[in-house]
Amino acid sequence: MAATQVSIILPTYNESQNIVGMLRSIGEIMPKSQTIVVDDNSPDGTGHVVEEYLRNTKRHVVEIIHRKTKTSLSAAIMHGIQHARGETIVVMDSDMSHPPQLIPKLVEALRHHCDIAVASRYMRGGDIVGWPVRRRLLSHIGTKVARWCLGIKESDPMSGFFAFRRSMTEGISFDGLGFKMLMEMLVKAKGARIIEIPYTFRDRTRGRSKLGWDTIFDYARSVWRLYIHSRYREERRSVRFLYKAGRFFTVGALGFLVNYLVSYASGTSAEVWYIHANMLGIVSSMSTNFVLNKVWTFQDHDFGVKRVLSQYGKFVGLSSAGAAIQLGIVYSLVEDGWSYPLSLAIGVLTAALGNFLLNKKITFGEKLWS
Repeated sequence: MAATQVSIILPTYNESQNIVGMLRSIGEIMPKSQTIVVDDNSPDGTGHVVEEYLRNTKRHVVEIIHRKTKTSLSAAIMHGIQHARGETIVVMDSDMSHPPQLIPKLVEALRHHCDIAVASRYMRGGDIVGWPVRRRLLSHIGTKVARWCLGIKESDPMSGFFAFRRSMTEGISFDGLGFKMLMEMLVKAKGARIIEIPYTFRDRTRGRSKLGWDTIFDYARSVWRLYIHSRYREERRSVRFLYKAGRFFTVGALGFLVNYLVSYASGTSAEVWYIHANMLGIVSSMSTNFVLNKVWTFQDHDFGVKRVLSQYGKFVGLSSAGAAIQLGIVYSLVEDGWSYPLSLAIGVLTAALGNFLLNKKITFGEKLWS
């Protein structure tokens, strides 16, 4: 992946003592990349320091975005993404705690293996140097909360050092209030391939940390919003599951009607044994059920001959297994003295649930819970 395809975003607030050293390091390691400094109107003149640096160097492409007010870290990053020209986006802090030497590894990981590459402090090989016990404890608790509440598997969801393909932001609605943009991406970018790369985080030696009660409050609010988002997605999944189940059983009800009428009409004849009549009812409803479920329940409109025949074979096979259960129940109940109509109803309904789940998974290739 060419360096010209890489845009590095540095959100800044009161980093006048660190920003020049950071830009010089990036210029040495990634000279052909685009570096975007997004400054939130720093009172210490960080933006002016960058402007001065630009007037005295031509080593690599550096751009400065002056924002009028300080809002959130995620909002600053998104502002930078809007001005990025690269297909690969790298986000990192500007206080020298994130080593620029790791940028090529993150970029290389995107090139070959993943959609999001995370620099992790907490996986094997990673470490934190220079933090007091209180800061370590807060970070540890915050990480555990994110992983437990949001179902995130990655070891460092609160990392501020990560890279991703620009396309990963498409279709994601960022609320702009997030304490950590990565955490929001891990929750919302479903299906993304993610790799973590260990690194040693070294606390800043110049300037002051931004961690305060307002930051902790923003973090809590972000986790809550993302938790609601995750629950909403789960609720929508439940709705889709119940919606399809409703359609499947509606089709089943029609099949039940066909099955029952044919079986009952044939079974009342003295010339037809009730088991044979029951089998005739099953065969009569099976093909109709397949067509209706394919087109209406699962909305599968691929009518290629090979696919249809394969699906029909699976549907018949699974339905036959259900039919065997149905026949066994009907036979056992009738022979035990139960009335044929009641035995028939119990047999059909018992087989229906199994038919739905198995056909959903095997015949039409869907996840059971979707």
